[in-house]
Amino acid sequence: MEEIRFVDLFSGIGGIRLGFEQAAQSMKLKTKCVLSSEINSDARLVYEANFSDVPLGANVATGIIPSGKLRDVREILELPEHDVLLAGFPCQSFSYAGKKEGFGDTRGTLFFEIVRLIDSCKPKAFIFENVRGLYAHENGKTLETIKHEMLDI
Repeated sequence: MEEIRFVDLFSGIGGIRLGFEQAAQSMKLKTKCVLSSEINSDARLVYEANFSDVPLGANVATGIIPSGKLRDVREILELPEHDVLLAGFPCQSFSYAGKKEGFGDTRGTLFFEIVRLIDSCKPKAFIFENVRGLYAHENGKTLETIKHEMLDI
């Protein structure tokens, strides 16, 4: 049985991971999460309870991040070898639930950190979380920027 190694950025409580693992299992593929990250401590606790895996952001000291706690995805210097990158990047900047400031909101610019990591690690595939409102945000300009960045890698 083939094994798919994946990274789960902005993991939240693990919704994307759950769907990804269930889809792989239905195709008789094994999966292995080689890194997850989440800055929200409550979400990390739920993720750990769901998967017995502690996302970076807790008190972790590895060669992957500078010493001490991971405060932000910007501190991830490199990723372990992986096939698929999952990312549920912060949606508050783009969704109807937030202020819709897009890339003008610091959280919105975290998308470019995902691009940086994809560009440096070259996974075979990546999956982003869809956010209600992203398609129409700034009359489609935000989605066009995302598409352009992905095609430019």
